[in-house]
Amino acid sequence: MTLRLLIELLFTFFKIGLFTFGGGYAMIPLITEEVTNKGWLDYAQIFDFIAISESTPGPFAINIATYVGYTQGTDFWTGLSGAIMATIGVILPSFIIIIIIAKAFHRFADNKYVIGFLKGVKPIIVGVITSVAISFL
Repeated sequence: MTLRLLIELLFTFFKIGLFTFGGGYAMIPLITEEVTNKGWLDYAQIFDFIAISESTPGPFAINIATYVGYTQGTDFWTGLSGAIMATIGVILPSFIIIIIIAKAFHRFADNKYVIGFLKGVKPIIVGVITSVAISFL
C-alpha cells in the first residue's frame, strides 16, 4: 500500500464524514458512490458488508470505513494501515465539528437561524434514509 493510497483513503472518508448529516445510514449513498467509483468495492460487496455491519457492534460508518481501508491492503499490516486511515478520516470531521459547536453553542443556542436549520435538516435526513431503503429493495 502506497502513501498515496493511504492519503486517498483518509481524504475520501474525511469528505464522506464532512458532507453527510444524519448518521451512518445517511452516508450509504455517498459511501457507495465514492467506493465504487474508486474501484475499492463493488455494489455486491458493499451490500454484503452493510448486512454484516448490522450484526456487529459499533457505528455503521466506522465499520464500513475500517472494512474498506483494510481491504485495500495486501497483507495484515498494510490492511491495518488502510483501516486506520479510513477510520480516522470518517471520524475526524465529526470530532472537529463537535469541538467547535461545543465551544460556540452557548452563543448561538437561541439564534432563530440555528433553530430553523436544525428543524429543516430533520425531514431531509428522513428522505435520504428512505431513499437508501428504497435502493435496497
